[in-house]
Formats: sequence, structure tokens, C-alpha cells
Amino acid sequence: MATCRAVRLHHFGGPEQLRLEQVERPIPRDDEVVIRVEAASVNPVDLKIRAGRAPMVRAEQLPITLGRDASGVVDTCGTAAHTLRAGDAVFCSVGWDRGTYAELLLVRAVEMTAKPARLDHVQAASVPLAGLTAWQALFDHGGLEPGERVLIHGGAGGVGHFAVQIAKAHGAWVAATVSDRDVGFARELGADEVIDYRHQRFEHAVGDIDLVLDLIGGETQERSWSVLRPGGIIVSTVQEPDQDTARERRARGTRFLVEPNAAQLEALARLIEADKVRPSVAAVFALDQVREAHQMLEQTHPRGKVVLRIGQ
Repeated sequence: MATCRAVRLHHFGGPEQLRLEQVERPIPRDDEVVIRVEAASVNPVDLKIRAGRAPMVRAEQLPITLGRDASGVVDTCGTAAHTLRAGDAVFCSVGWDRGTYAELLLVRAVEMTAKPARLDHVQAASVPLAGLTAWQALFDHGGLEPGERVLIHGGAGGVGHFAVQIAKAHGAWVAATVSDRDVGFARELGADEVIDYRHQRFEHAVGDIDLVLDLIGGETQERSWSVLRPGGIIVSTVQEPDQDTARERRARGTRFLVEPNAAQLEALARLIEADKVRPSVAAVFALDQVREAHQMLEQTHPRGKVVLRIGQ
């Protein structure tokens, strides 16, 4: 039996539960391909799954391979994958049934597109899940239009730093809350107003906001109602906004989970090729350092993304 290495989770818990093991090599069918993974990113949802705090993964489903996005080169193609050839460079965000912390990965046509040529694999791997989360929050759920006013909480983080750039590229006015060390970084991303949340209350700095992208939850989300205009919306990735408060404020609120989308990933790639969106990679770890990568993301607030380098 042909095998490859993958990071597996057999029991919920801390980073010590992550185990590098040999697993069976995937076999592509129809429009699927197997890619040789060069890099995969580490996302907050990976930490939640590992700790048993993600409802989409239950104990009876273990063991699983972690990871939602990757960059690599096509290794083998299914019978219907006519437009792809071995050696093609792609990047992807995959469904919950597979994990990207692996040397080989099964990918479906609806989950991948060509890797932006201006990015290396480490940079490219940092884009799909966080970039799609930002895209779907702003457009699919937030209905963002050019000229509207956006407030992004956590504007220097993995999703936030993409959201700032995507919203600016779409012609929005953008405010971002960040820590004091990331004020300059947020300005470089293009934010029109940068708020140091440790020393300034955002509701004293901005108002008449059309869309709040909430990547923090808790008190930050609760306070965000006060800056929304009537008819505005809070879109959250972490916590369902209170619907009674939404009605009282004549506003809206929603929470969502990101879904793979090749067309949107291609649109992101075009923005990257046009130099309108640039990924920021905070740290790179080897596959056998996956526990250290999880610890960094869990214990700090990195600027941009944490990535696993898997290829040689």
C-alpha cells in the first residue's frame, strides 16, 4: 500500500494530540486531482477542531487529518480532470471531509484554481480559507457596495488583513481595529481609519457604518451595534449576533461558515496578480513542527497567517 505523511488527530485536546503518521495515498476519481502539497496554512478553526470545540467534527469521526487550505502541484488526475496536468501549480480550500496537513491531498474541481504566479507556495497557502472568509463575509453575507463604510474588527489578523484589502479594492471606506503594534501595518493595508483598541474605543472614532465584520465576538460585537447606520449589518465568523438587538437597532446580524468556492478563489487570485491584495505570513513551520505552529496561533495574535511548509 502506497502511503504519505499526514498530521492526524485521534483525541480532542491540546497540541500534544497532533500526531504525524503514515496514511494511505489518496486516489482521484472523475474531476478530482491529487496534489503534492507544498504548504498548508494553520487557521483558528483548526484549533477549535483540535480542542473539540467545533460542532462540525464530533468524537466519533476521529481520527481525522486537520487543515482546510493548501498550495501545491498536481500529482495525478482523475478521468474527468481534462484541463489539469501533472505539475500544474494550484491552491485550494477543501471541504470538511479532508485535511490539508498532509503530503498528498485529494482536491475537487470546485475547490481549487491556478496558484497566483507572483506568490510562492507558502504565500499562496496562506490565502484560500482566510481570503474566502473575508470575501464571503463582505459580499455574500454583507452585500458590500462601492462607497459604503466598513468596520473590520481584528484588521491585522489572518482574515482581517485580507478583508481590509478586498474592501478597499472594491471601493469601500474602511476602518480597522488593531493592537498598538499593528497600527502601521493596517495603514499599509489601506485602512482609512485605524483604531488602536487598547487605547481607543472604536465607537468614539467611527459611526454611520454600513457593515461591521466581526472577527472577535463578545463585548466587541455588542458595542458594534452603536456604530451601525439603520439598515446596516454585523457579519460575524465567531458568534451569532443577537436578533432582538438587531430589530431594536433597525439593523441586521448574521454568522456564517466559509465554504470552498473556486470562482471566488479565482477572483482573489486576480486581485493578487493585480497587486491589490498581498498576503502577510507571520511564521513558517515544518510539518513535524505542527504542535509549535498551533501553540503560536493559540498563544499570540500573529500579524497575518501561520503556515506549514510541507514540500522540500
